[in-house]
Amino acid sequence: MPIMRLLSRLLLVLGFASATFLTSCETAPRTAGGSGNYKVTALRPKNPENVKVKLSTSTQHVYVMEGDRLLMAVQGTVGIGNTTPMGNFRITRKEKNKRRISQPDRGYPMAYWAEIKPAYGFHEGFVHARPRSHGCIRLHREAAARLFALVKVGTPVNISTTQAEDSKYGHLVRKLDQSKDPDPPRALLMSPAWFKDPVGPLLVDG
Repeated sequence: MPIMRLLSRLLLVLGFASATFLTSCETAPRTAGGSGNYKVTALRPKNPENVKVKLSTSTQHVYVMEGDRLLMAVQGTVGIGNTTPMGNFRITRKEKNKRRISQPDRGYPMAYWAEIKPAYGFHEGFVHARPRSHGCIRLHREAAARLFALVKVGTPVNISTTQAEDSKYGHLVRKLDQSKDPDPPRALLMSPAWFKDPVGPLLVDG
């Protein structure tokens, strides 16, 4: 084989390998199927005082309501073995740049933390089709950022096995399964850049 043809084939292989590495080394958790196009729409409340959050643990659906008006409906991931607390709560604390303070994995980001009781809350994380967390409610970044924008300290939260909204709005929830997605690079996870908001407005008028 002529040397130039051999070199061009070698460069083609190296270029393909480099592209494969770059696409598999994601800078943020990928969505189901690796589509990378998961988006969430959240409506701006007319009266923030009337906002409430409802979680159905059987469907893992999170509904943000303003009275009878649906502001956002998304899938989350609840705790294994009924470890997610049930009942009526209120948002007691918000911390956008929260990191895990206990071992294992001290420092792991738990962005858009909205606490309902000590050590339990909503935060960004991988969304699985089945309960997977230690009791917190994980949300995709697109959803976590918007829930964080919708709630305030004092916002009511109801967590129950089912919600009336399951039958009314459950069909609107886009299913996610990030169980096979690779972790982002640890250097990015530990970087302040991890807490950058998603692109575009978090809340829209509607």
